[in-house]
Amino acid sequence: MLLYVNSRLEEGSKKRLRDQVPADIQIAFRQDLAEGEQAEVFAQADFLMGNAPADWLKSPNKLQWWQLDSAGFDAYKDIELSIPVTNMGDFFAWPCAETIVGGVLAFYRTLDELAVLQTQSKWVGAALRPSMFLLRKKSVIILGSGAIGQVIKQILTGFECSIRFLARTNPDAELHTVEELKEALPDTDIVFNTLPGSAKGFFSAELIKAMKPGSVFANVGRGTTVDEAALIENLQSGHLGGAVLDVTEKEPLPADSPLWTMPNVILTQHTGGGIATEELGKIDLFLENLRRFQEKEPLQNEVKLERGY
Repeated sequence: MLLYVNSRLEEGSKKRLRDQVPADIQIAFRQDLAEGEQAEVFAQADFLMGNAPADWLKSPNKLQWWQLDSAGFDAYKDIELSIPVTNMGDFFAWPCAETIVGGVLAFYRTLDELAVLQTQSKWVGAALRPSMFLLRKKSVIILGSGAIGQVIKQILTGFECSIRFLARTNPDAELHTVEELKEALPDTDIVFNTLPGSAKGFFSAELIKAMKPGSVFANVGRGTTVDEAALIENLQSGHLGGAVLDVTEKEPLPADSPLWTMPNVILTQHTGGGIATEELGKIDLFLENLRRFQEKEPLQNEVKLERGY
């Protein structure tokens, strides 16, 4: 049997995988193959680890099970497979939540500005104090009630924030429709977006305009779910107080984007899910699911591609 590893791994991680995979399974690492060989070798694979090109999955192949190395998979929603597919579940939820809440906290406490002043060896001190705000007791809406949103809520509870979820089908969410969201936005201090790519264009110019003057927009979902041009316009006009963006419409963010130089924007460059043990976490989950697959036990984090989230 053949395991095709599409994920790029460091040598230590590759060794760990080789050492732990049963002896009857050969491993092909995409990064070690010539570009012209990659698709051909993949076509012989029984197992796939990582997010392979969608085109490869549209052709007949031998795959028995696919382990994604991400939580999201909206790029594959048009792929029809009869095999089990598993994702990373809530593995990235805590790092994503900590990053986006940390960014908002940094914005309110001007930590981003202080960090720049430090590189300039420039002491401003007391003059910054009037521009500082508290995260405590802010009114919050979280778009999406999945794992990341739930962890954001858990963190913000410690700040005594008032929190509502927007989710189309979750009965526990306080908001379910665009109309309900639009009505709630004028009284909301922070909007956290955790929506998947399948919600393309959801947070429209109309919704951005409906936000409370001076409020903050924080995005750790997908950049394509937001009208970025409208977001920039409302940040430049001062209607919005600021934005913390882990994701943008185009990535890498084009060098000529105004977002790079706007003083009321913090960019975290899609690092939100990053953690030092990320590769080992991916390998450990793969190995556990491989064991379950071979012993015919239920797999962890099985998903349906057609849902897109």
